[in-house]
Amino acid sequence: MTPRRHRFHARDGLELAAVEYDGPEHRTPILCLSGLTRGSGDFERLAARHAGKRRVIALDHAGHGDSARPDGIARYGIFQSVNDVLDAMAALHAPRAVFVGTSFGGILTMVTAVLRPSCIAGAVLNDIGPALEPAGLDHVQNFVGRDPALPGLEACVAHLKATLPPLSHDEEGWRRFAAGTYAPDDHGTWRPRWDIRIAEALRGNAAPDLWGPFRALAHAPVMLVRGGVSELLSAETAAAMRRARPDMAFVEVPGCGHCPSLEERAVVPLLDRFLDAVP
Repeated sequence: MTPRRHRFHARDGLELAAVEYDGPEHRTPILCLSGLTRGSGDFERLAARHAGKRRVIALDHAGHGDSARPDGIARYGIFQSVNDVLDAMAALHAPRAVFVGTSFGGILTMVTAVLRPSCIAGAVLNDIGPALEPAGLDHVQNFVGRDPALPGLEACVAHLKATLPPLSHDEEGWRRFAAGTYAPDDHGTWRPRWDIRIAEALRGNAAPDLWGPFRALAHAPVMLVRGGVSELLSAETAAAMRRARPDMAFVEVPGCGHCPSLEERAVVPLLDRFLDAVP
């Protein structure tokens, strides 16, 4: 199914972009929020499985993909990003949704549960939790701020394999992942699809304590996905989350770092059952 592409303005006038896959209006839509260096394209396969059964909406965060880049880096703060999520929901007539949040998208999901709990019908947190490990944060910040200026897609694949933690992609999956990470400029050099100034906005900021926002999801069904060797979401934090929410669906991807693609064989059946259970 071909998605519709939307452009709309946030409350401060910044132009944002999203893709939408059609589905029946009476069912709660799925709202997909990507990680800090990712975009709406990460959810194409999830959307292909669920489009037609319900609307699937995937947002490009400010400074990512087809969304505009703001003048000032302060615009990349968490609360500004949460406001963008709420503005997207208003613009696309989706007052309530099942949130699927990968990494940074999961942080936005938890904070949204504090600010607007009624808009969350369910939440999938992909390799993110209330406590973030310093080693994982350091790796993320270093990656976000780097433009490797690569000569082609195969070089992008090689760079990502050498730079990132172990991931669960096959060769074709790595190519898709690389094409969602970098894009050619007017001179054919492959550059990040995000604004690398985001690293400046992150620099010097302490990791937030998100236990309060995580507990704010108490009203909604929750699923947690963890990479088995994730450096950002520790096994101890995942265990504490499960103790706090004994009803939470949980799946771990063995040998996978930060973060799973949500397309792993261990993940897809449980994820789809979780999403299908929301009216």
